[in-house]
Formats: sequence, structure tokens, C-alpha cells
Amino acid sequence: MFKNISERFYQWNKGWLIFILFLLDAFFSGFLLPLIQGMMQGGKGGIQPLDLMLFATPEKIFGMLNEYGEYGRPFYRNVELTVDIVYPIVYLFFFGLLISWLFQRGFASTSPMRKYNIMPLGAWFFDLLENIVIVILISVFPSQPVTLAWILILLSSIKWFFAGASILLILIGLAMALKNKFQVQK
Repeated sequence: MFKNISERFYQWNKGWLIFILFLLDAFFSGFLLPLIQGMMQGGKGGIQPLDLMLFATPEKIFGMLNEYGEYGRPFYRNVELTVDIVYPIVYLFFFGLLISWLFQRGFASTSPMRKYNIMPLGAWFFDLLENIVIVILISVFPSQPVTLAWILILLSSIKWFFAGASILLILIGLAMALKNKFQVQK
């Protein structure tokens, strides 16, 4: 299955498509998500989405859920069920196709490095699991299931590991593609 996905990314990595995905990613991360975070804050500082809270504790998570208030919790749940379903798909394809494009120019077709173009798949998968847990936590609030909060912390950490690894792979691919003057490798 993973080999098939990897091969698809190599088939689909067209420059124009990567550019469109870059624009979509920039729209989400540079405009829409900051706008949503600002709306969640409602003029108060210090309020942030649970999926951006690295190394939080269950107490911090439940405190933040309380801070969202009666308006913020349903708003955030709706964001998790709409925008935060679409955005991971955008960055999955943007990062996956970009890594593939760079690796095609940075590594020989027989290189074992080329199979790592699917790394963004991990970020996407754990992001979706994280979103499910966030929706559950918001839905059961004011109940405070500590085990579920710990699961959220674990899922967030794994998601950020895969996201960081994807960015590292982009940098490695860029360095190798530069070394090869962006020529497709055989």
C-alpha cells in the first residue's frame, strides 16, 4: 500500500499542481487559520487551539476548553469538523508532491530515500485522529476524561514528529536537487 502511494506521488508531482497546493497551503496557514484563531480568542489573549498546544498537560487542555467559553467550544468543534479536515489533505498533497518532485531531482530512482516521500501521510493520519479526539473532548465538556486528554497529547506529538520529519525531508531534497542542478535523476 505505501509503495503504491509513493509511486502515485511521483506520478502526480507536476510543478503547476505543487504551486496550486502551495497557494492553498499558504491561504490556510497564513490567512484562514490565523483568522479562526483570532475569532476563537474573541478579544482575549492566550487562547489557542488544542492542536497547536505542544507538550500540554490534561489540566492545561481542560483549562483551555473552559477558556473557549460557550461560544468558542461549538465554534472550535465546527472548525475541527470542516476546515481542519480539508487543511490536512492540502498539506498532505503539498508536502508529499513537493518531496517527490525534489527527490526525483535529488536521488537516483533506485535510492532507498525515495520511499520517504510518504512521510506527510503520517502527519495527515495523526492530525485526523487528533481532530477526532478534540471533537470528543469538546462534545463531552465539562466532563474531563483525563485518559482522552493524554491520548490527545500523544497524537499531537506524533503528528508534529511526522510534520517536522516532512519539513526535514523537504530540506534534504532541496539540498540534493540543488547539488544535481534540479536535473531528474535516472
